[in-house]
Amino acid sequence: MTQEHNNRPLQMLRDLEAQCRAHAHELPRQIEVKEDWMGIGFRLGKLRLVAPLDHVVEILTYPGMAKVPGSKNWVRGIANVRGNLLPIMDLQSYLNGQDGVPNRHSRVLVVNHKGVFSGLVVDEVLGLKHFSPEQRTDDLPSADAALASYLQFGFYVGDDHWGVFSMRQLAETPQFLQAAI
Repeated sequence: MTQEHNNRPLQMLRDLEAQCRAHAHELPRQIEVKEDWMGIGFRLGKLRLVAPLDHVVEILTYPGMAKVPGSKNWVRGIANVRGNLLPIMDLQSYLNGQDGVPNRHSRVLVVNHKGVFSGLVVDEVLGLKHFSPEQRTDDLPSADAALASYLQFGFYVGDDHWGVFSMRQLAETPQFLQAAI
């Protein structure tokens, strides 16, 4: 076999590669995917707040419950939820001393953090909320000092200002853990 005959298949492959490169389309540009921040939206009074999705384990309608004697006024009672006793706390009353009046919109956000298993009564649950990174702000919604201490950051969506409420920080607060009078 001659040298020219041995190089012929290699040359054919080179020619084929050149043709493919000449007619190849560019790969699509990689689009940067931005992760939305997600949380459970809820209302306390007129404030729109959102709790990080991993801070809330369940959302309940306002349950029937038994009163707990010798407890602070913001402790609404103990509810039996599928065989588990769940202490129910009025978040509005805990934060600013104003007793919330449960209505058909009231819901209970269940928190389970470091052994603190409790339900927090809120005025209304506004559903799962998605926020883009561009909507994030370090500005906090105007709130009293008790509430502001649990706000981490916020989001602007149009004219609405959402504060991010840390359920975990609440569950670690000594005052919250002292429910007895």
